[in-house]
Amino acid sequence: MARNIEVKAALPQGLEALLPRARACADGEAERIDQDDEFFAVPQGRLKLRRFADGSAELIHYHRADGTGARASDYVRVPAPDPDALAQALGRALGRHGRVRKQRWLLLAGQTRIHLDRVEGLGDFMELEVVRHDGQSDAEGQAIAEALMQRLGLADAPRVAGAYRDLLAGKPVAGGGPAPVRYR
Repeated sequence: MARNIEVKAALPQGLEALLPRARACADGEAERIDQDDEFFAVPQGRLKLRRFADGSAELIHYHRADGTGARASDYVRVPAPDPDALAQALGRALGRHGRVRKQRWLLLAGQTRIHLDRVEGLGDFMELEVVRHDGQSDAEGQAIAEALMQRLGLADAPRVAGAYRDLLAGKPVAGGGPAPVRYR
């Protein structure tokens, strides 16, 4: 099972304002990826079928605590060669639990994936995923994420506690408060 450290922030000024700073931190150019995530009801963690514009798909199950700080996420990704049949079977067995459509610009900065996300119905966000190396602690990954937040000028940006699916559903987030205001 893979494990990374994640932090997510809203971008009320839009992702275009952050893109030049993200490029300056990255090892290369941004790659645009269109994603359509369908979520299914599960008793633990979150389960989604992610479809890409080229017709490929993958099933992803992950555990991540809701919170506004840099936090650990462990996950399993499985290729899905027949996503339509898989979505039908999962929907029948588990029930559908929401959908998130987004355009993602992916940049790599060392061991960190910088995601600039334009989420349909929500607005623009940035998510960092620090891919932990073998033997690297969560605390080391959290320090890398927070340092990159500083470099990107996002230390004081409004953090997002839950998943985009939760925000779209208007669910309360960590601390019992309401979901953050939608941007755009």
